[in-house]
Amino acid sequence: MSKLGKLDVVGLLQEHGAILNGHFQLPSGFHTQTYIQPSLALQYPHLAQKIAREMASKFPQEINIVLSHSLGSVVVGQEVARQKKARSIFTERVNGVMMLKRDFKISEGERVLVVDDVLNTGRLTGEAVTLARGYGAKVVGVVAIVDRSTSDLPLNVPVRALISYPLQLFPPDNCPLCRQKLPLTVPGSTVHHAHGQE
Repeated sequence: MSKLGKLDVVGLLQEHGAILNGHFQLPSGFHTQTYIQPSLALQYPHLAQKIAREMASKFPQEINIVLSHSLGSVVVGQEVARQKKARSIFTERVNGVMMLKRDFKISEGERVLVVDDVLNTGRLTGEAVTLARGYGAKVVGVVAIVDRSTSDLPLNVPVRALISYPLQLFPPDNCPLCRQKLPLTVPGSTVHHAHGQE
C-alpha cells in the first residue's frame, strides 16, 4: 500500500473535519484559531490503520510496548502496536497522577514507544516518558500524528510526527479573536445527545 505523504495526512484530516477553524480555548487556557481533532478521522478503522502504519515506520526498531497517555491516542496506539507486533497499554489519572491500572505492566529493559495524537506543549507526553522510565524501561521515542509545538519539547527522546502544524497561541487577556468578538469554543466540552433526548 502506498505511503502517506504530509499533504495526504493534512488532506485526510481536512476531509474528515478534523482541522477546525474558529476561536478555541485549549486546556492550557490559551486561545487559538485552529483546533485539530484527529479522532474524527481515527473513528474510521481503515484510516486509523493507514495513519498508524506511517507512525510505526518513523521508528523502525523493535518495540515491546506502545504507550498511550490520552483518550485521543488510545485508538492510534492500538493500531501502531499492531504494526509493531507489540503490546498496547495506556495510562490513566488517579487524583491527578498519571499511572498504570488494569494490571498493565512495564518491565525493566522493555522498549517503549509513546504515542500521541496531537503534541502541543509536551507536558503530558513528558509525564508518560517519565512514568515508563520509572519502571526501568527504555523509551525509544515519541511519535505523534500532529506536532503543534512552537518550541523545543522537554522530552529528551527522539520526537517524530507525521506533520508539523505550529500552534499560534494567544493569552486570553490579549487575544485578537476575543477583540473580534468571535464566539469561544472549549473543545471537548460539547455533548451530542441522541435525537429526542435532553
